[in-house]
Amino acid sequence: MDIFELILRISLGFIALFVLTRVMGRKEISQMTFFNFVSAIAIGSIAANFVVNQNVSIRNGIIALAGWAAYTLLMDFIDIKSKQGRKILTGDPIIVIKEGKIVESAMRQSRLDLDSLNAMLRQKNIFSVADVDYAIFETNGQLSVLPKEPVQPLTKGDNMVMPKAKVFPLATEVVSDGTVLTDNLNKLKLDMQWLEQQLKKAGVNSVSDVFYAEVQQDGTLFVDTKQQRPLH
Repeated sequence: MDIFELILRISLGFIALFVLTRVMGRKEISQMTFFNFVSAIAIGSIAANFVVNQNVSIRNGIIALAGWAAYTLLMDFIDIKSKQGRKILTGDPIIVIKEGKIVESAMRQSRLDLDSLNAMLRQKNIFSVADVDYAIFETNGQLSVLPKEPVQPLTKGDNMVMPKAKVFPLATEVVSDGTVLTDNLNKLKLDMQWLEQQLKKAGVNSVSDVFYAEVQQDGTLFVDTKQQRPLH
């Protein structure tokens, strides 16, 4: 490949990518579906291969870029025009916390683990699962959260309620899917005996029955028990 051909390929690849991105819309990264994200990577890979690989003819490179963009536009058109098509292409939002309780089946369906859920809640300035009424895992990978009423920002019409005394600086996870996180217990200077006593107060006889538990800032224990799976 001589210099002239390389410059020509770079110019054509740049112009093609510029035109395609203008035609395909201007969604922000946070608004992109998984398909949009993968499609953008694929178009970038095709363009890069077209520029540096002399075995790919200029004609075939342009056709490949335009063809992939056409399919992407077709998917976007179906997504906009058809509710059923949108369900197939992007899926539905999934409720992962409902009325303050983690929905295990929804967690499995969305392939979301407890650590990821907690991280996404912290991004919403919520540091305890116990403060959440509803959480919805959106089709773009974002988490929408409705805090419980006492946690929601105060308005002028709200009465002031004195906050509970803080024993610990942050809510801390101590049980994850039936497994006790002993390191976290030790950091809080708590032990298994304390944990078992708190579980009994909550009507839970065994740690293995607990899906998630965390020590709150006021020293109380939030417990979310495992759901009983239907027998087949």
